[in-house]
Amino acid sequence: MKPEELPPTALPEEPLPEAHHAGLMARFRNYFLTGLIVAGPVAITLYLTWWFVNWVDNLVRPFVPTVYRPETYLPFGLPGSGLIVAVIALTLLGFLTANLIGRTLVDLGERLLGRMPVVRAIYRGLKQVFETLFSGKGSSFRKVGLVEFPSPGMWSIVLISQSPSANVASQLPGQEEHISVFLPCAPNPTTGFFFYVPKSKIIEVDMSTEDAATLIMSAGVVQPGSDQQKRNGALAGMANAARVANSAAGLKPAPAKAKVE
Repeated sequence: MKPEELPPTALPEEPLPEAHHAGLMARFRNYFLTGLIVAGPVAITLYLTWWFVNWVDNLVRPFVPTVYRPETYLPFGLPGSGLIVAVIALTLLGFLTANLIGRTLVDLGERLLGRMPVVRAIYRGLKQVFETLFSGKGSSFRKVGLVEFPSPGMWSIVLISQSPSANVASQLPGQEEHISVFLPCAPNPTTGFFFYVPKSKIIEVDMSTEDAATLIMSAGVVQPGSDQQKRNGALAGMANAARVANSAAGLKPAPAKAKVE
């Protein structure tokens, strides 16, 4: 048989470069996640800011006369005009309240609200909360601590508030001083538990409230820093030692040693 009469040899099909496709998809996924990490916080922050500005504008606009509204003279609305009016009005209200006439009017209004059974409790509670948060004189939620909760050997991050009032402190058992704390829940730190804890059972942590909120919202994924991790390890060892020291008499378990790198 002549060579030209031989059947053509079938060449084997080359396999598709699966590794190349896998690497391409991995890079695409990494780029997408990187863009999401960069754009996500920015977009959410801008959205919340825009929502807050529009909410204040819609709240203040009915109280502003039509003559003084920017949209009366412009073909479009001016976002933030209501917010500016609210800031100026609140500042003016604070200036007037600092005077004798302003304090007299405020006292008169408080006495009027004090005669309303349901409104009185709501107003007094809200007033105390606002005075504590915005007066700058209170020490609430400026310190972070560890409390053994919800069971022995399990420690939770709490925000340390103030000492209880005299009537509450007199009803608490024991002679030891108590401190009120707030235990935020993950991933929503605005909800949680409020309770009184003996001062000796609270271990203060060298951490800001912002770092504590970030740690709680991320469920421990985002740590406040490598150095802080070492401090937390040492504090965990101290917490374990404190738990053993405060355990019931007769039960003397060996304290666990905290390994700090």
